[in-house]
Amino acid sequence: MVFLSLPGELDTTPLVLRSWQSRKRVLAPKVRWNQRRMLPIEIRSLTDDLAVTNMGLREPVTGIPFPINMIDLVVVPGLAFDEFGNRLGRGRGFYDRFLAHPDFQGVTCAMGFHEQLVTTVPVGPLDRSLDMLVTDEAVLRFKS
Repeated sequence: MVFLSLPGELDTTPLVLRSWQSRKRVLAPKVRWNQRRMLPIEIRSLTDDLAVTNMGLREPVTGIPFPINMIDLVVVPGLAFDEFGNRLGRGRGFYDRFLAHPDFQGVTCAMGFHEQLVTTVPVGPLDRSLDMLVTDEAVLRFKS
């Protein structure tokens, strides 16, 4: 599952295209604002069946939620990341709630620019740490 980049974020398009070339399924989050959760929906195009929400997010228009226990990797966005595997999101907790789901056993990987790597970010009790961070300059692994 991969986030669909906003302007100013590291572009996930090459990752999505390479995944399809490798015959992998690609999921994107569909946000249910009233339920405060994300649904993993398979996408087969970066143009068809996607819409921009009133919050400016690109997401699948329709689709059946993919089983969380079958997701092996979630690529997450962030505003900042620290050297301990913590991320600063946009403050609504959608990814943290998703990653806390008991059926999710996959790897969490953030993508961002090297300039987003800071010494420390604030961490709350519901925040989930990352397994790894990929920037335009390095790959950092946080858990063994």
